[in-house]
Parts: sequence; C-alpha cells; structure tokens
Amino acid sequence: MNVSQILKTKGQRVITATTETTIRAVMDVLAHEGIGAIIIADDGGHVDGIISERDIVRGLAERGETVLDGPARDLMTKRVITCGLEDKIDELMQQMTENRIRHLPVIDNLALVGVISIGDVVKFRVDELENETTMLRDYIEHS
Repeated sequence: MNVSQILKTKGQRVITATTETTIRAVMDVLAHEGIGAIIIADDGGHVDGIISERDIVRGLAERGETVLDGPARDLMTKRVITCGLEDKIDELMQQMTENRIRHLPVIDNLALVGVISIGDVVKFRVDELENETTMLRDYIEHS
C-alpha cells in the first residue's frame, strides 16, 4: 500500500500558512481545524517549513508568551522531511519513527498535494489488517 491510497480515502486538502503568519494565528488554525501541524508555504505550493503543536510548546517554554506575536518562521522546522505518492506505508512508518515526526507533506512533481499524519498511517494499517482478517475468516468458514 502507498501514500496515494491514503490520500484517496482522506482527501488532499492541505492547510497552509505563510512565514509571516503569527504564531497566535497558527494556533487558532490548528485548534479550529483540529490538526497537529500546519505547512508553511509562502506561495501555497512549495514547502518552506512546518510548524507543529510541539514546536509552539517548545517556543513558549524557551521564550515565553511574547513568541505568540512573532512570525511562524521563528518556530517552524525548516528542513522538512517529505514523501511522495508512491512511497510505501511501511517506509513512512519507519521514517516517522526514526525521525520522531508525526506529519509528512506529500510532494508530487515538486508540488504540495497532501499531508499524511501518523494517525492516517495507523488508521490505514488497522483497516488493512481488519480486511485481511475478515477475508481469512471468510475463507476458513467457506472451506
């Protein structure tokens, strides 16, 4: 199974902000949309960075509440790990575990086409295992 299959189920909606968006505005979007990270893309299609709840908490702990009025570029991760549509689910799980990340922007032909979270990967894998179990039960019952 690969990334494109997850995006077919989940959809390709990507929420972005710019490097100049305030941390406070980023927090509002995260809370309103119920997401854990937002892609920073000044042009809406090229990934400039990513900022997660964890980045914001770290910024607050290190700099205090004044960080909230600063721009996203101050807290965003600039070296973003991405994936492609044909990447395998097992590879994503390994990459997310090794790099301790929970979100991967999906890039196709140099354009941002989606975001995969660890929750998406786990849900897809659980669904896949449940389907396999059902097929095996049906096979055993009808043999």
